[in-house]
Amino acid sequence: MSDREAEVLVAVQSALAKPPVVRAARLLSFFGEHSAGWVALGVAGWFVDRRRRPEWTVAATSVVAAHAASIVVKRVVRRRRPHHAGVQVLAGTPSRLSFPSSHATSTTTAAVAYGALTNQPLVPILVPPMVISRLVLGVHYPTDVLAGAVLGAVVARGVRRAVWGRR
Repeated sequence: MSDREAEVLVAVQSALAKPPVVRAARLLSFFGEHSAGWVALGVAGWFVDRRRRPEWTVAATSVVAAHAASIVVKRVVRRRRPHHAGVQVLAGTPSRLSFPSSHATSTTTAAVAYGALTNQPLVPILVPPMVISRLVLGVHYPTDVLAGAVLGAVVARGVRRAVWGRR
């Protein structure tokens, strides 16, 4: 980790890692683990919105694809999670690999895909809290969450374009 990233991570934790914020961050962490919460929302959309079931299927599948893509990138890059003396690790993780953040990836994909489907601007509502939560919990570097958000947007748009064309 660069010194600058360590400084940013320590500053975020110093400013935000208070008990209510940490509790909220842990809830977001649980919801986003293995993209399960986002997939569940896609399945709920599929059940509720019968007219657009194919679109909900594609959107939820894009979330799964994004999570898988983040895992592949993690295994190639093999960047270790934060291990700086000033960083508190406030949550457990399923692996020691950090880049990119799978939570940021799947959240961004869900926000882009479900936002396009519902005509709602979900990216500015959903992505910042998840990205910040990963820093508050001390489980990712800033570049991990940024890369995850970019990867998630690329996957969401790529899957949509591959399936539906320019739609």
